[in-house]
Amino acid sequence: MLAKYAIIVRRAGAWTAVAAAIMVAVSAALVGVKGLIGALVGVAIVTVFFGISVLVVGRAARVSPQAMMVAAMVTYLVKIVALAVIVSSLNGTTAFSTRTLGFVAIGCILVWSVAQVITAMKVKMLYVEPEQSAVRRGG
Repeated sequence: MLAKYAIIVRRAGAWTAVAAAIMVAVSAALVGVKGLIGALVGVAIVTVFFGISVLVVGRAARVSPQAMMVAAMVTYLVKIVALAVIVSSLNGTTAFSTRTLGFVAIGCILVWSVAQVITAMKVKMLYVEPEQSAVRRGG
């Protein structure tokens, strides 16, 4: 299970990195320096949030599938609350474009989610672990 999860995370990360680079470049070209800084802050927030999820869910996957699901749900809840706190604290900031931050963050989240779903559909992941005796017998 962990090997398949690693494949999904790597592919989603690669697609998100490419999309983030494109969005940062477009933001810098359209909005200027404030757009560039806002886009980089958006990418940083998304990177930290998804990095936390990958670490926590990966560790929980070593324990059991049930622990993995609980860890995913708890980290999701914590991330939503943290995102609300971060966004409300950035309200009125003039150092960078908050609109660009929002668009880039949403774009990265959507690319990450779509890449994860597509990769998970393509990767043959067993939802039941085969018995060891059946594996040794070849059946």
